[in-house]
Amino acid sequence: MSLPKTLAEDVARNLVMVARLIDEDPEEAYAYSRIALRLASRVAAVREAAGFAAYATQKYAEALAEFRAARRMTGSVELWPVMADCERGLGRPERAMAMAGEPEVQKLDKAGQVEMRLVAAGARRDMGQIDAAIVTLQSPELASNSIQPWTPRLRYAYADALLEAGREDEAREWFGKALEADKDGSTDASDRLAELDGVEFVDALGDDEDETVDAPEAAPGDAADQDERGDEPGKD
Repeated sequence: MSLPKTLAEDVARNLVMVARLIDEDPEEAYAYSRIALRLASRVAAVREAAGFAAYATQKYAEALAEFRAARRMTGSVELWPVMADCERGLGRPERAMAMAGEPEVQKLDKAGQVEMRLVAAGARRDMGQIDAAIVTLQSPELASNSIQPWTPRLRYAYADALLEAGREDEAREWFGKALEADKDGSTDASDRLAELDGVEFVDALGDDEDETVDAPEAAPGDAADQDERGDEPGKD
């Protein structure tokens, strides 16, 4: 759907802000997505952005509705894994598992199929089926020595499932493999390894240093010359 130039520019500005803020301030990103949605609810990219903003703020029912709308508009299966994960967020892991077995999964690209595998394993864990979750994650992508964008998360999920199953030595090995692949720090594999090795992180500041230190007394008139600053928007 095409939009008038001025309206298209307004929508684009809001979508840019959604993309810019969704990781660091999801609530603010969500607010921008609602503006874009009011301006252009019949544009698939707007519905998709609104879905991801709702997903980032754990509004799973709303996210699922937006993803479904975007899918109806485009016919794409790309959003299938995140739609299934919304079902998990709504406490319906059995629906996520059903989606993992649908023909749409075979139409996903490799990254999408790996994402679907992660969602399915998470659904198994939600249902208390930890051994089945481990088996779900076992795949050529997990065994491969090739580092792909999904490799750190896949290895991390496998390590985490192994740890829940009480297989600590194997979990340590796979947390290590996740760390090797995680060049961007997208997981906390290093912290998990440290925990397994009994390393404790202690606050370097003592109690006395945490106390507020009184500021020097201001000279007469100094306070009146200072500009007041408002609070910045809070982060989740």
